[in-house]
Amino acid sequence: MHILSILRIVGILVMCFSCTMLLPAFVALLYGDGGGKAFIQSFVMSAIAGAILWWACHHHKEELRSREGFLIVVAFWVVMGSLGAIPFLLFEAPDLTISSAFFESFSGLTTTGATTIIGLDQLPKAILFYRQLLQWLGGMGIIVLAVAIIPLLGIGGMSLYRAEISGPVKENKMRPRITETAKTLWFIYASLTTLCALAYWFAGMSPFDAISHSFSTVSIGGFSTHDNSMAYFNSSAVNLITIVFLLISACNYALHFNAFSQLGKRNILSSYFCDPEFRFFIFIQSILVVVCFVILLTNHHFNDTLQNLEHAAFQSVSISSTAGYTTSGFDQWPVFLPILLVFASFIGGCAGSTGGGLKVVRILVLYLQGKRELNRLIHPNLVYPIKLGKRVLDERVIQSIWAFFSAYLLVFVICLLGVISCGVETFDAFNAVIACLNNVGPALGSVSSNFVSIPDEAKWILTLAMVCGRLEIFSLLVLFTPAFWKS
Repeated sequence: MHILSILRIVGILVMCFSCTMLLPAFVALLYGDGGGKAFIQSFVMSAIAGAILWWACHHHKEELRSREGFLIVVAFWVVMGSLGAIPFLLFEAPDLTISSAFFESFSGLTTTGATTIIGLDQLPKAILFYRQLLQWLGGMGIIVLAVAIIPLLGIGGMSLYRAEISGPVKENKMRPRITETAKTLWFIYASLTTLCALAYWFAGMSPFDAISHSFSTVSIGGFSTHDNSMAYFNSSAVNLITIVFLLISACNYALHFNAFSQLGKRNILSSYFCDPEFRFFIFIQSILVVVCFVILLTNHHFNDTLQNLEHAAFQSVSISSTAGYTTSGFDQWPVFLPILLVFASFIGGCAGSTGGGLKVVRILVLYLQGKRELNRLIHPNLVYPIKLGKRVLDERVIQSIWAFFSAYLLVFVICLLGVISCGVETFDAFNAVIACLNNVGPALGSVSSNFVSIPDEAKWILTLAMVCGRLEIFSLLVLFTPAFWKS
């Protein structure tokens, strides 16, 4: 294990991350409502930390293997989340404890959207922008950005890419070179963010709110600059734009690339509907919207039919895609709808998207595997391969999905028991772990809007759950296996 080479690369990444502190410092200068000093101090401290790591190890440029890629990704996420907490600690308002500052930082970077801050409307613009920026950087993954712009890292980009990107099949690349793939992903990501910001602005948001919410919408993060989230704007146009861009962002970004690369050659929609995961994703979203709409309408929860449809569509897409925006107290919705939406967050977005959860393709494969086993009970000698579209899945991929599902449940149970042991009520603990592991943010009970009431000890466990959900567990758990550390 080439630890010094790994530290050199982490140092370079930390120096790159430190530069992002200058953007909220500029926002503080622009609006003049405070916060600039805290971000300049954070920039200096982060840059010095990165420079020390790099300089101490800059002569070590050994060729690194795939497993070093996993260690770099995990180490950088831990360091990045820790350094990201510095501005929250330097601000007098909000006055956060160390555990709350770390929780807020990791919640942003993992695009969870759970918050320990209340009174957002009274905070300086700089800190509000910073929270949104953390989500935007974490959405596509700053590691993928590094692969795109820093080929001098001295490690095979595919190793970092595989450790960072979501989904069970990580060998697929949009371009022959992995750096080109990373650049393509970030170009699509930045383009969607720009379009989303413009749409919000035309719908009536201020430029600051439009840019800030475009960051958390395209990243499927869910942070807002207002305590009331999207309900603050009270706009059907804003809600519709949010729904559209959440659905787009929850799709596999490879589909976006394929669609626009073939623009003019074929119907764009056909590029999407040829993909079985996308069809299954749309099917799930449609079922959730219809069920919520029918029950809300039957119970006359909102004043008229259109309002029931609007809120049903918004909350269904927001929670199931793991964004976590709210327009109403969905935890107060009738019958089983709140529970349905919270459990829908386990599915999350598509593989290769910015959404959290288990990912749609894994749920689809588990369904196909269950269907195959039922057929085998009837016809024991049946040869029944599992196909995704025209592609026959390798049995190793199916086994890895089952292993991932088992690990996901194991981490959920361990975190749940840990949070309960910290004194949190069982129902609240259950919802807090779901919200953090699935990177969804709000849930039910005392964590329906914020995590202020959660004890500091439990916040550390929930922070770990957020990282596990963002790195898809195996990238983190592999570090705890003896085989990983053997030379």
